[in-house]
Amino acid sequence: MDLQQVKQRFGIIGNSPKLNYALQTAMRVAPTELTVYIQGESGSGKESFSKIIHQLSGRKHGPFIAINCGALPEGTINSELFGHDKGAFTGALDNRKGYFESVNGGTLFLDEVGELPLETQSRLLRVLENGEYIRVGSSKVQKTDVRIITATNKELIGLVEKGKFREDLYYRLSTLPIAVPPLRDRGSDVVLLFQKFAFDASEKYRSEPLHLTLDGEQVLTNYRWPGNIRQLKNIAEQIAVLEQDDTIDAGIILKYLPAKAGSNLPALYKEKSEHSDVSERDIFYKVLIDLKKDVSDLRKVVYGMAENTNINEDYLKDNKAAITRVLSQDNEKSNESSYASVHHSETEDDLHEHTVVEDQDNVGENEILSLEAKEEELIRKALLKNNGRRKKAAQELGISERTLYRKIKQYEVDK
Repeated sequence: MDLQQVKQRFGIIGNSPKLNYALQTAMRVAPTELTVYIQGESGSGKESFSKIIHQLSGRKHGPFIAINCGALPEGTINSELFGHDKGAFTGALDNRKGYFESVNGGTLFLDEVGELPLETQSRLLRVLENGEYIRVGSSKVQKTDVRIITATNKELIGLVEKGKFREDLYYRLSTLPIAVPPLRDRGSDVVLLFQKFAFDASEKYRSEPLHLTLDGEQVLTNYRWPGNIRQLKNIAEQIAVLEQDDTIDAGIILKYLPAKAGSNLPALYKEKSEHSDVSERDIFYKVLIDLKKDVSDLRKVVYGMAENTNINEDYLKDNKAAITRVLSQDNEKSNESSYASVHHSETEDDLHEHTVVEDQDNVGENEILSLEAKEEELIRKALLKNNGRRKKAAQELGISERTLYRKIKQYEVDK
């Protein structure tokens, strides 16, 4: 059975690389008897993977039971899993089989295994190592032939470090881990799933089929979906039932997302508020102030060099930090200014031109030419000091080799 056949059989929708890799891993491990550990966020579809492994294994004709360990009361969890004898505790009026006895010859899926108490973890470790368990209130050792698949939405290694999960059990469970990707990492799969859920809801409740607009698709793709597939299905069904218009755009989808959804969406769909506007202005002003300060620092350095033509190597070294901030400006500030919808992204190639134009109201034509002359002089001195080795000279100036090569060509320094 190939990947597409597995998807069709188990109703798996999507083609993201991470999803396909997880499915292929499940298909390869299914025929074995290895203990599988499925890691993924709540609502991402971990139980579906456990069913795939069971149905593609030699135990497919045996029983399959999925248990949410976090939903079992701590006082009776050992009885639920391993059974108990009559009189073992108050209310134990008869012998009772546990899940490990009932699922003998099949597969037991333990979801949220990180919620198990430490005592129960010890019992589970014994089952994994030699297939033995003891009923509550009994002293008789019993055997079971059960394949165990575990899952959790937590990092078990973190629980081990906190002393809440046995280290030996962790390494025993993680024989073969499978990582189920969250919905936000599955790209266009979100749109496919929404359309599937909306279509099913329309068929079930006899409403008009929904048509999703491009901006609606973008909202779905960019939202983080903390509840994953479960949350997406709920919202699709709500829209299919409650909306009168069969055309679903970004505005309609935003009505059904949680109030804090704006923080997870691109700026185009961010809900406007007084608080968010002030925040954007603060970012914009900070970028402008930082750029202005960098230009001012560079002017001071260049003016100091203009007054003293006999610049020595110590002067170049002492002022390298101020020169570096402007000549090798990185893209981080450009990205922040783009967020404020004011500046476009700048590269090292046009940074010098930006520096000159920024202060052209305060600097005369002769001073601009002086800046270029001093820049050329610095480059020549750096090359002379490092015996023409451009890589060393670039490091000395605090700029990239690419920028240095361009400046050498611009000023014809090598001629």
